[in-house]
Formats: sequence, structure tokens, C-alpha cells
Amino acid sequence: MAQTFEEIGVADFFYRNRDIAGFTSPSRAVFSAIRELVENSLDAAEDVGALPDVRVWMFKKGETTSGVSIYKVRVEDNGSGVPPQSIPSAFGKVLFGSKFKLRQARGTFGLGGTMAILYGQITTNKPVKVISSAGGPKAFAYKLMIDVERNRPIVLSRKVLNNGSGWRGTIIELHLEGDYLRAMPKVLEYLKQTALVNPHANITFVDPKGRLYVFSKATEDVPRPPKETKPHPYGVDVELLQRLIRATNCRNMLDFLRAHFHRVGEVMAKRFLESAGLDALRDPRSLTHDEVVQLSQEMKSFKWFLPPDASCLSPLGEELLRAGIAKELRPEFIAVCQRKPSAYSGHPFIVECAMAYGGDIPKAEYFTLYRFANRIPLLYDEASDVSFKVIRSINWSRYKISSDMPIAIFVHICSTKVPYKTIGKEFIADRQEVKREILFGIREVARQVQRFLSKREKAERQRKRLNVFAKYLTKIAQFSKELAKKEKPPNVERLLKKLKEIDLEAN
Repeated sequence: MAQTFEEIGVADFFYRNRDIAGFTSPSRAVFSAIRELVENSLDAAEDVGALPDVRVWMFKKGETTSGVSIYKVRVEDNGSGVPPQSIPSAFGKVLFGSKFKLRQARGTFGLGGTMAILYGQITTNKPVKVISSAGGPKAFAYKLMIDVERNRPIVLSRKVLNNGSGWRGTIIELHLEGDYLRAMPKVLEYLKQTALVNPHANITFVDPKGRLYVFSKATEDVPRPPKETKPHPYGVDVELLQRLIRATNCRNMLDFLRAHFHRVGEVMAKRFLESAGLDALRDPRSLTHDEVVQLSQEMKSFKWFLPPDASCLSPLGEELLRAGIAKELRPEFIAVCQRKPSAYSGHPFIVECAMAYGGDIPKAEYFTLYRFANRIPLLYDEASDVSFKVIRSINWSRYKISSDMPIAIFVHICSTKVPYKTIGKEFIADRQEVKREILFGIREVARQVQRFLSKREKAERQRKRLNVFAKYLTKIAQFSKELAKKEKPPNVERLLKKLKEIDLEAN
């Protein structure tokens, strides 16, 4: 029997393989849909410098004949809005979006929101409703479905609405099969951790039983928005070089390097071209395929390129991270550390670490680990994550810390290209550069916790010592009075006061 070959579209591929995008079960689908839509809303608000106000509703709309629940999910935000001409493709075409730029963003593949819509369509056959406005006098309402085979939107209706209030943002309503009862712990934990790592955001959630969960913002400060950047020479491959050469307007290699690569100035470009044996005045479009391959290899081996800067990144910052932890966990002590920018394979990244002690932090079998990437909580596959492996490798007894203490460890990685190991974005790969920065960051906050615990232990010893003095000095004074046959015992209050002052100075 002869083999038959066929081509399938992008939407069709994810329709057949939706598990790899996190839609593995009815409960996981509820979690993934809420997660992707909330993250898109947060990005949209921060794009216009607004304090995010994200509202999520879930309504139970019935059950299938097999007993699976059907829910309507509604997400509303105060973000940038979507231009009306882009709404059909943005919500009805897989791998179409605004995330394909070289800068930090929560979304990585431009897939998640549309994947939630696709999952809802294939499980309920109901369209998605989208209302969006950029703040002008009009808002635009669409009812859409996805042509799965052709990966294109099907517009069922389009309306222009009066927007007299000047509202700006996006509202999405979709239906999907799901299991909220099983998904509830993860959904609530996700929203709590999202509020923790986004302390400038208001997040409101109404669950299918009408219960209201409010995560209020703790600060008015918005993290510095990331800037779009150019590719760094260390992260360039042959395909990217060929694309840049086809698109460039530069007439010589010197201008080509300066125009298209991150932190490459005239002096560095001349130095590189001399090292690579290329004429600075040669037209880049005249390079042969073998010369492009050679150019890519030379770029990766040239040791003098400046490392990537962090202008394309938006770390949370020590103060905002501290505020988020204090708001959600109310610990007794917080230690925070932000590492200096580093890079792997030409991609810049920053690691932020924190440790918190006491408060609402429960005692766990081996600490409580909170993992974040580009201000996204990572809740699944903890044991596969590089942060988990780093924590397991540390000798905690050196810091007078034991795993049964009420301690939470926080690791946040922000990068233009977070090294996820799966499309589901649940755990970070074991990159040596990333692993090293996490290790150094955790060691720094562990030293701060060690100093806190030492002072706490010392203060406890002094408190017990003072209690002993307070208990026995009065008795000694009474015995002294009787032995000396005095009318009044010696005044020990001044001595106790002096001891307290000495203890305070020592601490």
C-alpha cells in the first residue's frame, strides 16, 4: 500500500495535539484558559502604563450528556485594547499576535489565548465574543469562530458600539468543557501567586458558585516597561542572518552590523570584521551561503562583543517583590536579592530571589517554593525545574536553616527568551548560566535569613536570661534584707533596667 502525504495547518496541529499546550484534562483546561487570558490582560495593561485591573467570572451553563460541566468564562481588563482590523486574526488565528518581538513578555508563543478559544470551540462548538476599545468614542464587538483546517477566523457578527464613557480594554467571553471543582485549588493558588508577583495589579475573580475573591494592589508603582531590542551576535544562527540580509537596506557590512545587532558600534564592528577576514565595505547581500554559515560561527566565537544589556527586560525589583510577599503571606522576615543582568546564548536574563520566614507560611516537607518567569507563576512540574534542583543541592545546615522551618523561597527569572522545556511553560530548563545565577541569589538571601535567625536566637537567650534575673533577683534582695536586718530590700529595678539596656545595645 502506497504511503499518502498530507499537510495540516497550525490550528489543526494544535487541535490534534492540545495536550502540549496545557489542555490535558477538563480541570487543567479550566486552569490553562484562565491563566492565558489573565496573562494577556496583564500585558495589555502594562503596555499602556496602566495599573492592571483584571476581572474574571465563571458561570456554569449546564452539562454534556456524559456529565462534563460546561462553563462560560468572561475576562475583562483595562489594557490597550485591540485595533478593530486586528481583532478577528488576534482571536481567531493561531500564532498571530503581538508577542513576536525581542523583548520580555509573559506570552512566549502567541498561542495561549487563542488556544483557550480553540479548546472552547472544539468542546462546546460555541463562538467567542470579543469587545474591545482603545479608548476612543467607539468600541467593537465581534462574534468569532476558528476555521481549524485553514487557521483563519470566521466572523459571525460585527458591531460598532457607542463608547461614551471612553472605556479602554478588552472583554472576552468563551464557553468550554471543564471541571472547576478539581481545578479550584490550582486556580486560586495561581491568582494568589499572580497577585504576589504583580503587587501593582487588582485581580477579581467570581467563581461558578458566586464566591468573590479579591486580590488588591499593594502599590501604585508599575515596573519599568521593557524595550524592544535587536538580536545579540552570540544568539544569531544562519537562518536569522539570512533573514536580516534579505531585509536590510545597508550597502556594506559595517553598517549592517551596526544597524541590526545589539550593542555593536562602529569600533566593535570593525574589530570583528577584521578578525573574521571580511571587507567592511562589502555588500552583505553578496555573501554566499557558505560565507553566511562562516559568519554565524565567527560571531559566536568572537570574545569581544559586549554582553546584552537589560533595557529589554522588566524585572520586578526588590521593593515590589518585597511588597507582594508581605501583602499575600505577611511573614515575620523577608530577604530579597536581585542579581546583575547575565546572558545565555546571547539572551539577557535577570534572576530575582527572596526568602520569607514565619507569618502565614506553612511548614512544608522541604520548604515552600514559589517559581516565576516573566511575572508568571509556575505551578506544575516543580521537581523538573532548575530552581528545585538548586535548592536540593544546597547544604542548608551552613545557614542554620532546616527544611521543616516555615520558610518560603521565591525565584523569579525574567528574560527575552525564558528557557522553558515545554510549550506549556511550566518549568525552566537546566541551563548552566541560569542555574549559577539562581544558586548565587538563593545563597545571598539565605545569608540574610541566617543573620535574622541568629539575632532572633540571641534575643530569645537574652529574654530567658532576663526572666531568670527578674525571678531570682527579687528573692535574693529579700534574703539580703533579712540577713542584714534592714527595713527595706535593695532596689533591683535599676539593675534589671541596666541589663535590658545592655541587651538592646548588643542586638
